[in-house]
This record gives sequence, structure tokens and C-alpha cells, in this order.
Amino acid sequence: MSESLSNPSHGEANGSVDIPKSPLVELVGQVHQDDCMNVLRRIESNSVNVVFADPPFNLGKKYKSYNDNKPLEDYLDWTSEWIAESCRVLRDDGSLFIYNIPRLLIHTVSLLAGKLEFRHWIAWNSNARPLGKTLQPAHYGILFYTKSRDSKFDNVRAPHQKCRKCDEFLKDYGGKKHRRHYFGYQVSDVWSDIHRVRHRRKRIADHPCQLPVHLIERLLLLSTDPGDVLFDPFCGGGSAAVAAKQLNRRYIGAEIDASYAEISNQKYQEAKHVTDETGAFVSVHLGKVVSIRDIDL
Repeated sequence: MSESLSNPSHGEANGSVDIPKSPLVELVGQVHQDDCMNVLRRIESNSVNVVFADPPFNLGKKYKSYNDNKPLEDYLDWTSEWIAESCRVLRDDGSLFIYNIPRLLIHTVSLLAGKLEFRHWIAWNSNARPLGKTLQPAHYGILFYTKSRDSKFDNVRAPHQKCRKCDEFLKDYGGKKHRRHYFGYQVSDVWSDIHRVRHRRKRIADHPCQLPVHLIERLLLLSTDPGDVLFDPFCGGGSAAVAAKQLNRRYIGAEIDASYAEISNQKYQEAKHVTDETGAFVSVHLGKVVSIRDIDL
């Protein structure tokens, strides 16, 4: 998924093109091999429940179909374009999540001013290591905005942390022991329990960045119900597509690179619904439930 391939110059070239709107039924259930702006312009206004965007980071990553090294002004102009279209397609109770590095999110916040309601800056500690004479941005940010203050939101819980050796609860779990929830804690805006995709067998060849599926599943559990529609403008490795399928959310993806789009479509079609013993849709990683809505417990 991560830093996918939509071309800023291509989007700007089509800025004045009037693309006919398509019914959602013609768009859901696949990754469209196209520029994200073209797909966005086909989506009817006020029709999507959530947009999850993991755009290129403009760090010179080696993508197949995209030069990830634009002048900052051009990059921000393009970002402003797809943000404006994303706001248009969101339902009144919809949410927007934007994943990026902090120094670009600072600029992104100004582009969202007056468009949506700020809810949270989620800090994802991906457990990276410092490199050279700098602080490695182990904290990646996820901006969480909504169309209104009454947008959908569900509390989500994750399992209590335990000692790896003795399997006992850690003493610093927070709160008083007798008040501890039987399943787990309510997640905050700092996530340290989700790790990066590290193993090569789980990665798409030649794709420089890829997000863990259960990271996106947690966002979907926070903001959507089964059957809701997710739009993903930068599909990349297909993590959001798989997350949506596993949680029984409808999905529309855009990916400019033909090979990534083909792989992601295949991953989406092969994905299955994931539920617990009660039939609730949950996020599972390594055989354990790692995120569940409070209302589903």
C-alpha cells in the first residue's frame, strides 16, 4: 500500500477535465489502474464513508511509474488537489486518514484548514532505528479528520500487554488492577503495538514501502461499519484493499502502476472475511485478535 504511485503532473494536467460520475456499484470491489484524480472525479459527492491516503513521501523512493522527487511547491499543489476531491466524495459522517512523515503532515494540516474537523494526530511508532546524525522518524503520523463532529466513531480495544517470558500482565498497564477491562485497553493516539512489514515473503517485490494490514484495520474499526465504503487513492501493495475485505467493508482503490494494480487486485480477491467466535469482524495478527470495537465485545 504505502507510498503509492499517483503522478502529480498527470493529475494537474487533467484538472479541468469533466469526468462523468459513475454509480458506486460500478467502482467498488477492485483496484482501478489509473491516476487517483481520475478515479476520484468519477465518484459521486457525499458517497464514501472513509478515505485512507498513503501518498508518496517525496523522498526519492524508487518506484516503477513515478518520480518521487518533486519540488515541494508542486508536491503540495497536487496534495491540495486530491485532498479537495477527497473531501467532496466523503459522506457527512465520513472520515479522512492521511499517513505520512511529520514534516509533510505539517504542511498537510494547513491544506485541510476550513475543510474538515481535526480529530487526532495518531503517532505510529514503527520501531525504526536512528540513522546517521539525525533522529530517525520512527514516529509516522496519521492525520484523522472528519466531515463533522457527529461522524462515525467507535472505541477500539487492543489486548493488554504481557511479559514475553512469564505471560503475566505488565505492571505499567495503567489504571487500577480491579478496573482493568477483561479484553484489553482502549487505544490512544500513540500506537506502539503494531510493527512494520519486515519479512520479504510478505512484501511485494520492488515495492519500496508497504503498510501492515492490521494498522489500517484499526483505522477502519474506529470509523466504519460493515458494508461501508473505503476509498484508497494510493493502493500500492494492497494493504488497505485486504483490510477492507477482511472487515467486510466495500473498497475502491486507485493505483497508477499496472503491475502493482494487478497484484493488489489479486490480493483483494483472495482475501476472506475475518470474524471472532461471536461473528464480529475483528483485526487478527499472528492468530490473535489485535483490534476489536468496544461494541462488539
